[in-house]
Amino acid sequence: MARIAFIGLGVMGAPIARHLAAAGHVLVVHNRNMDKARAWVEANGGSHAATPAAAAGNADAVITCVGTDDDLEAVCLGPHGAFRNIRAGALFVDHTTVSARLARRLAEAGAAQGLHIVDAPVSGGQAGAESGRLSIMCGGSDEALAIAHPLMAHYAARVVHIGEAGSGQLTKMVNQIAIAGLLQGLSEAVAFTAAAGLDSDKVLEAVSGGAAQSWQMVNRWQTMAKGEFDFGFAVDWMRKDLGLAIEEARSNGSALPVTALVDQFYADIQAMGGSRQDTSSLIRRLTR
Repeated sequence: MARIAFIGLGVMGAPIARHLAAAGHVLVVHNRNMDKARAWVEANGGSHAATPAAAAGNADAVITCVGTDDDLEAVCLGPHGAFRNIRAGALFVDHTTVSARLARRLAEAGAAQGLHIVDAPVSGGQAGAESGRLSIMCGGSDEALAIAHPLMAHYAARVVHIGEAGSGQLTKMVNQIAIAGLLQGLSEAVAFTAAAGLDSDKVLEAVSGGAAQSWQMVNRWQTMAKGEFDFGFAVDWMRKDLGLAIEEARSNGSALPVTALVDQFYADIQAMGGSRQDTSSLIRRLTR
């Protein structure tokens, strides 16, 4: 069993860490809010550390799942960051959605220390993390992925090695670009159904079996129709992710007109007080 330092116990990190503990791995956890770390240890075992560096000291693997580029940079490269104390030959896996630029920077810093580095953003939301059915898109070397895969198998239904460092983060941008446009279309479809006076359940039954079907339709149509938006991935985080994609598009020359438009629609949701509502709350713009 591996000794794992797990940094970041939010709605995604906490259940991922729980799957690793349940599989018998020995975890030392760190969280910015130490009360969360203590509560996690009380529920799942292991121990907690005051800093990322302290957590990483004897670890075979360090896994991070934090919020932003700045958060990840701090827990890795800051004065008390994990890279200050991680041993040569250890594995480092990051499940945060961040810029490809930072993923490449960490890969370079890790290579200089003899680490095996994987950028591994996830898809599947809180439900996927809780059930251990995440989809993970990975960037890094073949050797690093071979080491990381047995650990990720405890909480993932699919692990795909995309390519070199940064490729995982770029693929997560593809994921969010696709979801943004899909959710806007779904929002319009649900709102149109209501305006036309149609039976929402029967419409869903009819269209979800054909070409329009999607995970979002199957899992969010009915809750969107009811005005329920408390299902995990928040608008604030979606805007952060779309911002990363739009920034990357400027550098690679791709055009993201729909993504940029939906990003502004999400800004409207934030202005309506929906920052912490899930991404399906996009429909609120059409029904207010």
